Amino acid sequence: RHKDEPFFLYYPMCLTHGPFYPTPDTWKEGEPRQHNDRANFGANVEYMDKLVGRIVAALDEAGLRDDTVLFFTTDNGTGGAGKGTVTEAGCRVPMIVNGPGHVKRLGARKELVDFSDMLPTLAEFAGAQLPDGYAVDGGSFAPLLRGDPYEEREWIFSYLADKRMLRDKRWLLEGDGRFFDCGASRDGAGYADVTDSEKPDVAAARQRFERILEGLPGPAEDDPLLIRWRESEPARKRRQQRQQQRQQQ
Repeated sequence: RHKDEPFFLYYPMCLTHGPFYPTPDTWKEGEPRQHNDRANFGANVEYMDKLVGRIVAALDEAGLRDDTVLFFTTDNGTGGAGKGTVTEAGCRVPMIVNGPGHVKRLGARKELVDFSDMLPTLAEFAGAQLPDGYAVDGGSFAPLLRGDPYEEREWIFSYLADKRMLRDKRWLLEGDGRFFDCGASRDGAGYADVTDSEKPDVAAARQRFERILEGLPGPAEDDPLLIRWRESEPARKRRQQRQQQRQQQ
């Protein structure tokens, strides 16, 4: 409807979130449509890809493909492998950005980006001005996507209830207080737990993180959402343990 003017489309797909039902492409006559089985996960991934393909095809058909930037990402880490925890695995997600007329083919990158950067990035691509007097925590990474000179952010931040996570290119502080030297890794491989280390470089990094955290949000102790979160923690841990056991099986 808006192909002749600027438009923004947000598509919050439920796939590949559980329960894992058969897809329209794999369901067979006579079988229950709502049979939850992890064996359907692969088919769910394939159907997700098919739905994204429909969006791409619609842009091609409308003649908008070269003037549209597609962001493909998700909201949190995988259930049973980090979701609901204030760890890197709980908030590290894939993001693919594609736009033939605006985005350069760059391959995998190691620059730090978080969701607070999305608004200024979208605004820059659209040629829109951010509202006056509105606090924006992030910065645009549109120059990076274009292949232009780019000054990346020094750290990224995430929080849930009363726990906070902070990450720069080398160091990682997770919500339970553990501190890691990640080297140049991004996927958890080779991280060294230096929580109890007294080495000068570790101490300097921790002090810098403490200074950063002083200026970042933290919940008030009487926050109703925080109280409810703490009350539900035992049941949440039991669910996570069951999910991990199912994955191991």
